[in-house]
Amino acid sequence: MKNTFLIKSESVNSRLDRWFKRNVFDVPQSLIEKNIRKGNIKVNNKKEKGSYKLLLNDKIDIKNISFTEKKKSYKKIKYIPTKKDLIQTSSIFIENNDNFVVINKPAGISVQSGTKSKKNILDIIQDTSEFKNHKPFPVHRIDKETTGILIVAKNRKYAQIFTNLFRMRKINKSYLGIVLGELKKNKGIFKDELFYYEGKKKISTIAITHYTVLDANNKYSLLKLVPVTGRKHQLRKQLLIKGNPILGDSKYNLSSNLKFKSNGLMLHAYKINFSINNIKYSFSAPPPDIFYKTLNEKYLKIS
Repeated sequence: MKNTFLIKSESVNSRLDRWFKRNVFDVPQSLIEKNIRKGNIKVNNKKEKGSYKLLLNDKIDIKNISFTEKKKSYKKIKYIPTKKDLIQTSSIFIENNDNFVVINKPAGISVQSGTKSKKNILDIIQDTSEFKNHKPFPVHRIDKETTGILIVAKNRKYAQIFTNLFRMRKINKSYLGIVLGELKKNKGIFKDELFYYEGKKKISTIAITHYTVLDANNKYSLLKLVPVTGRKHQLRKQLLIKGNPILGDSKYNLSSNLKFKSNGLMLHAYKINFSINNIKYSFSAPPPDIFYKTLNEKYLKIS
């Protein structure tokens, strides 16, 4: 049995307990937590909590565990981009330098391949001229149907830098969202308790988002959304909780709005700001045409 693992780019930002379950032993959460508490699972020779977010090149040491090793259920297959994919991708680069790129991700494509999605951004840009002699390193994600800004590092050093910046909340992201209905206030903060399950165990997390109403009528609103925390599907869940789901969201929606003719998910990551080595970076990505079309249909505008 292998008892030492070195964390690679595809596992960066994963929780320690989830990484263990996916890559080592598929056992109940309670057993993973028990072994973490006992020090049978250590990170860089130290005890960490199961919620610890893994960093690039973290060393995981495992001892005194005798479960049956998990068998891989499938082999990850690289997506081979078509000529059309590469032609379309040439127009999405906002920034390209020696250490990272910033792209305007289109809707309907995942950042990485998974069990339900093969076509993905990383495999496509790997074959572009922008990544000649480089390998793409993911440093954050946006949902498959969400459009807008995505950063991809070109080397391990910058992958680590971006991972740390995201972890310390030193990267500021802004989104545009078209939602159902009007909000009571034109500006404020959403603070909600969100839940997810690990097996049968219910886990609670706090999600915080700043919002500003940019335009509204009695049926629809255009919002600027600035998430402070980075929970999965955070903006989509919070807006549903408030009774103002994002238009085109088939998962987090109200039954009264299911008849809405969807132009796709009306959520766009449009600005990002950060600093590296005292150099300030600021990038913006224009929303897709379908976003502007929906604004016009709902009598909304970006001032």
